[in-house]
Amino acid sequence: MTSRGGLVVVDIGNTRIKWAEAAPGDGPLATLSRRLDVMSREFDPATVQSWFAPLSPHSVRVLLGSVHDAAAERLEGVIASVRGEHPIEVRRVMREHLPIQVDLDAPDRVGIDRLAGAAAAARLAPGQAMVVIDCGTAVTVDLVSAAGVFLGGAILPGPALAARALADGASRLAAVADLDTGAAPVFPGRCTEQAVAAGIGYGIRGGVACLVSEAQRHLGCSPVVFLTGGSAGLVRDAVPEAREIPDLVLQGLALAD
Repeated sequence: MTSRGGLVVVDIGNTRIKWAEAAPGDGPLATLSRRLDVMSREFDPATVQSWFAPLSPHSVRVLLGSVHDAAAERLEGVIASVRGEHPIEVRRVMREHLPIQVDLDAPDRVGIDRLAGAAAAARLAPGQAMVVIDCGTAVTVDLVSAAGVFLGGAILPGPALAARALADGASRLAAVADLDTGAAPVFPGRCTEQAVAAGIGYGIRGGVACLVSEAQRHLGCSPVVFLTGGSAGLVRDAVPEAREIPDLVLQGLALAD
């Protein structure tokens, strides 16, 4: 990263927007501060404006990584409204901006959050094969070769998405919400809500553990495993060898500067 002005990194997901100020750290990744987390569909513009208010009067660069175009466009509009007080440059992070090679059939269609997490992980374990698990709206399990090449992986529904599908579009069930804390689901479930939580919780845990084993077979070695995402607690005990880094995607986006 360069030292000119200030840097803000923003991860716009299907459910939440996470952002923070980024500065060079002692290690290979940025140090983050003033972290903010809001809903993608219903964030308050005043919250964004007040967050930018204390930034340095010098130039500010905002790097947006988005898988939710509507939310990204709305956020860009709100940021534009505070440009009168701060010279702000906003840039969408694309695949070619990140320091990682991609070996996929359609490299331009892979989610930027997956690539950012993989790029950050590659900085933390250079020269080693790795698996990056990101537990959010969706749960992704991706492979990176020892040469630092993104090889793709697997995507499965996260707990809230799976619960909505089973509940035919109903709001998130309380028992399923508990899964994000890492609490073990009740099994056998003694009501429909508990049974849904048990199926989703143990299903995702088992799926992730199986995928990590399959990744080891494919890579031909024991990879370094990284874990991130708001629902990381759901699978933490299923992959005890994983290094948990909560802001891996944001730190990866900072590498695009």
